[in-house]
Amino acid sequence: MFWKHIASAILKNRLIIFICVLALSTFMGYEASKVKITFNGGKVLPVTDSAFIRYAEFKKTFGQDASSMVIGIKSPEIFHNKDVFNDWYQIGEQLKKVKGIKAVISAANIYNLQKDTLQHKFVLKPLVTGPLLTAAAVDSVNQQLASMPFYKGLVVSEDGQSTLMAITFDDKIINTPFRVPIIKKIGQLGQAFEKKHNIKVHYSGLPLIRTVVGDLVAHEFSLFLSLSVIITGLILLLFFRSVFPVIFPVIVVILGVVFSLGVLQLMHYEMTILTGIIPPLIVVIGIPNCVFILNKYFHEYGISGNKMAALEVAVERAGITTFIANVTTAIGFGVLCFTNSELLTQFGLVASIGILGTFALSLILVPIIFSFLPAPKASQTGIKDSKLMDGLLATLDKLVHTKRKVIYIATVVLIIIAGFGMVKMNINGYVVDDLPQSNNTLHDLKFFESNFKGVLPLEVSIDTKRKNGVMNLATIRKVERLEKLISSYPEFSRSVSLIQVLKFSTQAFYGGNPEYYRLPDGLEQNFILNYAGNSGKGTSSLLKTYLDSTHRVTRVTFEMVDAGSKKMNTVLAELQPRIDSIFNPKKFHVELTGSSIIFIKGTNYLLTNLYESLAWAIALIAGVMWILFRGIKMIAISLVPNLVPLVITAGIMGFFGIPLKPSTILIFSIAMGISSDQTIYFITRYRHELRHSKKSISQIVSDTIRETGVSMIFIATVLFFGFGIFAVSKFGGTAALGILLSITLLVAMISNLTLLPAFLLSLEGGVDRKKIKGPDIDEA
Repeated sequence: MFWKHIASAILKNRLIIFICVLALSTFMGYEASKVKITFNGGKVLPVTDSAFIRYAEFKKTFGQDASSMVIGIKSPEIFHNKDVFNDWYQIGEQLKKVKGIKAVISAANIYNLQKDTLQHKFVLKPLVTGPLLTAAAVDSVNQQLASMPFYKGLVVSEDGQSTLMAITFDDKIINTPFRVPIIKKIGQLGQAFEKKHNIKVHYSGLPLIRTVVGDLVAHEFSLFLSLSVIITGLILLLFFRSVFPVIFPVIVVILGVVFSLGVLQLMHYEMTILTGIIPPLIVVIGIPNCVFILNKYFHEYGISGNKMAALEVAVERAGITTFIANVTTAIGFGVLCFTNSELLTQFGLVASIGILGTFALSLILVPIIFSFLPAPKASQTGIKDSKLMDGLLATLDKLVHTKRKVIYIATVVLIIIAGFGMVKMNINGYVVDDLPQSNNTLHDLKFFESNFKGVLPLEVSIDTKRKNGVMNLATIRKVERLEKLISSYPEFSRSVSLIQVLKFSTQAFYGGNPEYYRLPDGLEQNFILNYAGNSGKGTSSLLKTYLDSTHRVTRVTFEMVDAGSKKMNTVLAELQPRIDSIFNPKKFHVELTGSSIIFIKGTNYLLTNLYESLAWAIALIAGVMWILFRGIKMIAISLVPNLVPLVITAGIMGFFGIPLKPSTILIFSIAMGISSDQTIYFITRYRHELRHSKKSISQIVSDTIRETGVSMIFIATVLFFGFGIFAVSKFGGTAALGILLSITLLVAMISNLTLLPAFLLSLEGGVDRKKIKGPDIDEA
């Protein structure tokens, strides 16, 4: 009765409701127009996680860690050709004047530390103050640079063949759109240099990587939204063979997209690599709602010939089935909120709200719109009549009735094979994992990894747990040992720290002699620290960069290669006890942190929560099944056909080496939610017949296959091609997500049309029709 009242209310108040929906859509459209692409990396770790909290404290003390972009070249000309050297110098000088850039360091823009004996302080002086006039002057700078170990491995590679320019952004603009024109300016200067001297310029750093990802997200948002509309439109045309049932459902789901983007903005979220795929998902998942309503409408009109009555019955009959189907789909996305990961919570919450919102729009707008349109033609009321479809469904029916043992054996064999594949699965994520292999940013990152051991930040925070604890020679020696330990691993660069500043200061104290690039000994320490304390903003700012205000905490900065979370987990696990042997954990707290570590720990966190979110999805969907069907047997029968495809997909991932990572980890809960819809369509029709007919169970199963098979195959077709469009994504993770979801949902359809009816037939003798409980739901 509830859905009958809903249907009646929609059609009786159709004009008022239509105007209200248009007003709401206009408002949501306005909000959607304000959606912005994120300029920060997605937060995978929960904000309550201890590692994330300590990382936030680190940034509060020392500032943003991922704030530098680098450009690099590999050419001996930089140190021998004055024109090349001067142009490299001019790039640095021009960038220093750009608002939003805090500092520029390169082979042509470096500072030497000198001792002022009169003022008892150190003074930072630029090594180059203007364009050099002769090759001899360039050679002189090269020699001076070679005598300063502080810069070796930082601006000049260990082999002396490559050099880089480090450009540090202001913390206030690093995660805002204002960084984009600055990055474009850097690119323009680099391209001009490359064209003039025919020297390849490489670009990298997290600000650039995140900007490139953001640009690709914006591009793919438009691409996939367009492709999803075109593909679903073509499938609708093949199914209905009429214009109106194509145009208006597409318009309805586009309004669903607008609604979803409006929700994204109202929640103050930005578009990430995940939320960027919500619009095409809404189109693909929303279209079946319209199809079910129209399918029922055309069917009822063919019986009664009364348009308004047919629409009312369509809403009444299709409403509850599509509602439950959308609830289970929304559960598949919504359980991601239980991960407490900001990235996944935003995606899951907006997607689930968008799915339910699109369902509501379909239920309201489709009957209202078609109430104003001409009545269906005879060809539209016979859309289920197809020789090909009849033949396929007849084959499935025969298979289920005569080859049940084959179905069971084949299922068990596939599960066993998939089990071997599952053993090979691994979790492994890369910071640039989703960038296409052909992308220049990926190639350039390899350049910096091979010449400078990477550009991804690794920070070590050392808390001495007492005021002035860092300014102790014993502690300083321990920090030096730690630096040597970490730098001994091929994944990490040499360090930049208070230790290196003190070594540079000792060298300056002895007139720049490189033999004195070392820590001051006990007698020298007071003199050198006194000089440093008297120094102006140059040296003192260097000390402040690596010391907190109480001199209790110091930082050590490294760069690292993008070795993958699996490799880095092994390295970090090996490092921790070795670090503890240097710094007693009872007296010191040493924390490995920084953007790269947060990414690695976030990837690890996802694996733990994959099981939790999948368990929640299964439990909640089982709850829905209980409400609908009651009885443990029916719940098991309804869940198993949807779990088998997940096992097979996991096996495929293992055999083909597709790792679990932030994108592919979503497949299981999403697929569980969507594939359960087909189970609901099948079993609700089956149980409806059990209640209202005296046919044998064998005949009811046959009729159900033929009745629901068309809709299930149509939905699977829409989902297969709809998710399949993600295969053309330039993001590796998104492409894998689309392909694997398409395969999973196709297998789920086959499972629900073979394994599910086979189960029902096997229980034939144990079904008591008088004890069937649960709501009476008619299949749409």
